[in-house]
Amino acid sequence: MENMLDDRAKTLLKTLVERYIADGQPVGSRTLSRASGLDLSPATIRNVMADLEELGLIASPHTSAGRIPTPRGYRLFVDTMLTARPLDFDTPSPELAAVREQLHPDQPQRVIAQAASLLSNLSHFVGVVTAPRKASVFHHIEFLRLGERRVLVIIVAPDGDVQNRVIFTARDYTQGELVEATNYLNQHYAGLAIEEVRERLKHEIDALRGEIAALMQAAVQTGEELAGSREHVVVSGERNLLDVQDFGHDMSSLRRLFDVFEQKTELMRLLEVSSRAEGVRIYIGGESRVVPFEELSVVTAPYEVDGRVVGTLGVIGPQRMAYDRMIQIVDITARLMGNALSTK
Repeated sequence: MENMLDDRAKTLLKTLVERYIADGQPVGSRTLSRASGLDLSPATIRNVMADLEELGLIASPHTSAGRIPTPRGYRLFVDTMLTARPLDFDTPSPELAAVREQLHPDQPQRVIAQAASLLSNLSHFVGVVTAPRKASVFHHIEFLRLGERRVLVIIVAPDGDVQNRVIFTARDYTQGELVEATNYLNQHYAGLAIEEVRERLKHEIDALRGEIAALMQAAVQTGEELAGSREHVVVSGERNLLDVQDFGHDMSSLRRLFDVFEQKTELMRLLEVSSRAEGVRIYIGGESRVVPFEELSVVTAPYEVDGRVVGTLGVIGPQRMAYDRMIQIVDITARLMGNALSTK
């Protein structure tokens, strides 16, 4: 797409997106002419605008002669035209000072809620943070036969937390076989994280009898699912969206967004995708299935504790947001949150 635009068209698109983000009003050719610094006739600007519209980068609202960016236009702007200032941790900005002041390393249990609140306050949108993923360790495991090819798996964590899950097996097991598998698993694997058990199984699977191996693999899968289901998202500042001009006229859209925050399943899916990427990432609604609503953009970054990525945080707001500032806010918070939670 970028290769289809000459320098003049790129400059006008960049100017249009920046003006729309700043003012929230459709941008007309006269405003573009003044703001772009290009010595172009109104007719030339109108022709370039028509080309950008044909490429799907800008659109004409029915109520105005001006143009606004489309999701595709925002994407091109973010990928190729955005110049976010690099962070200087030695020269504190107001954002950096605010994060440092409020993320207290001596209060790790409060850091997650503080980070979500900070992201919301600094961005004036919605802040989201996934709680750190903890290694799923089992203290004791047990298999109970419920019926033909139905087995109840009971996993007890070191802190006494008990999780139950019914699994369906490829063949029927006697209770005697299940007791044997229970004893073997507790004797050899109790106290290990589920991830460690899975790694050991890769090497030991051939040496185990088939029925024990199959049950152990089912137990590992169940343990991972239970660990994933306990992960939660902290959301702060949902009501900030009520003040966003872009949403104010469309209550049905707002209701859909609040449903997402309430259920959190879509947020979990989005943040899980983000956790597998490095650095700050920007997702723009309407361009992919990652962000469920076209009205939204999400700026995210994974955060590390003791050198390992354990969660994701970000800002959710309208497509018309100051992306350069959001990148800095998210980047600062991710780095300092990781520092606050790390023990090293």
